[in-house]
Amino acid sequence: MLFFILIIIAIGLGIYHISIHYSRHGRLLNKFPGPPIFPVIGTLELLGLSPTEIWNKARYLGRTYYPINRLWLAHYRSVNIFNPYDAEILLSNMKHIEKSHLYDFLHPWLKTGLLTSTGKKWQTRRKMLTPAFHFSVLYQFVDIFMEQGNNLVENLKSQGDESVQNLVHFFTKYTLNTICETAMGTSLLETNIDDTYRNALKNVSKQLVYRLARPWLFPTWIFKLFPSGRSFMESLSILHNFSSKIIKEKKDYHEKTGNEHLKSLMSADSQLISTDDDLKSRKKRMAMLDHLIAAQRFGDQINDDGIREEVDTFIFEGHDTTAMAICFTILMLAEHKDIQNRARKEVDEIFNKKNGQIHMSEIQRLNYLEQCIKETLRLYPSVPFISREIKEDLQLTNYLVPAGTSTHLHIYDIHRDVNFWPNPDKFDPDRFLPEKMQIRHPFSYIPFSGGPRNCIGQKFAMLELKTLVGHLLHNFIFEPIDNSQDIIFTADLVLRAATPIRVKFITRR
Repeated sequence: MLFFILIIIAIGLGIYHISIHYSRHGRLLNKFPGPPIFPVIGTLELLGLSPTEIWNKARYLGRTYYPINRLWLAHYRSVNIFNPYDAEILLSNMKHIEKSHLYDFLHPWLKTGLLTSTGKKWQTRRKMLTPAFHFSVLYQFVDIFMEQGNNLVENLKSQGDESVQNLVHFFTKYTLNTICETAMGTSLLETNIDDTYRNALKNVSKQLVYRLARPWLFPTWIFKLFPSGRSFMESLSILHNFSSKIIKEKKDYHEKTGNEHLKSLMSADSQLISTDDDLKSRKKRMAMLDHLIAAQRFGDQINDDGIREEVDTFIFEGHDTTAMAICFTILMLAEHKDIQNRARKEVDEIFNKKNGQIHMSEIQRLNYLEQCIKETLRLYPSVPFISREIKEDLQLTNYLVPAGTSTHLHIYDIHRDVNFWPNPDKFDPDRFLPEKMQIRHPFSYIPFSGGPRNCIGQKFAMLELKTLVGHLLHNFIFEPIDNSQDIIFTADLVLRAATPIRVKFITRR
């Protein structure tokens, strides 16, 4: 009896394997280069690995099967892109804007906001939110960036003439508070929930990565039975309760003021702010949340749940990515003293003329500092990996991707492709001189993704980065403690180091 049961199981598994790998989709995918395929299981390259091992294995596969490869996990199939030609084909096509099933694990937190939604909902939300990143709105946020920059400087100076900092831990506090002030018009410090909120946010990210590495936790009902799932839900409750509370308070404020603050958003004239005096004359900044409430009050385009989706999305996308970009920019400048000195000279000239009180026009003139940040984002893109679900067959340069395939884009590797970046591991801000940028493939550099679904907040991010790093350059000299060559990376929602990244800040006299 046992023998016959084993025979039946073997036949069943054989049929399963044949139905997967000898179907049209299977045959098309197996034309791609890639590691050996084992019956039923698929490729074993990423199974049972730690996050750090997953990161290293992905780099190895990219080098071994450049410029593209395929992987299988049972019947789940994926294509991995490591070159800008295929990246352009994927990202430029409006038919393929749906995120892959990997993003489903974000749904309990972000639901289907701008990051995770697709189709008509994504198009509607993108159109609705675009005015929130208009030049006139970003102009108002410079004051917040300046305030956070001053807070950074005061904090470091209060620790003495020399201070060694764990950069990730240090900067995350400031970028999180910045995005909360700009996205919701409130300060975490003022709400007395600073550490509670930040810890909950950190735990949610931690548990998401933990779950992604363990397929048996993929079903939500099973995940909730484990301690990691219960911890995730507790932290998620803190995040959702906080954003709901802020939304309610904002709505109550607008009710009491007769919605006058919101009505100005609906006027085309309110989008044009061109001078510092104009900004100072406005009694209250227009937070991104105000734009969402206005869209609900006057356009009936979004409900309460939708507003919370976008607020949570703003916070997630707007603080951790920026913090990592600042960390690696400071580290690169610390390791390259000549470049640090050149960037500081540019910053000093502008800051000194304005007695440190710079505004949008001055920030836009920090051209060399911007080159330094762009080169940092080339080497260390805050989002090193994005993924799309292919709903129709997609013809790439040399291969046809069958519908239903998850297609992963490895931005970290594209940015280090020696075919487009000579001596790719070298930190060289002059790569981003205008004349050099014009002759490169446009999709060889995509730190903010590309095509119609590129990052809506990239101008916001660059303004914040230039302001905060500019403040630090003006007040401190950076010296390295940990070497960038020794950094061990780990797979995460953003580019994440497995060990601390430390730099010494020396107060300038």
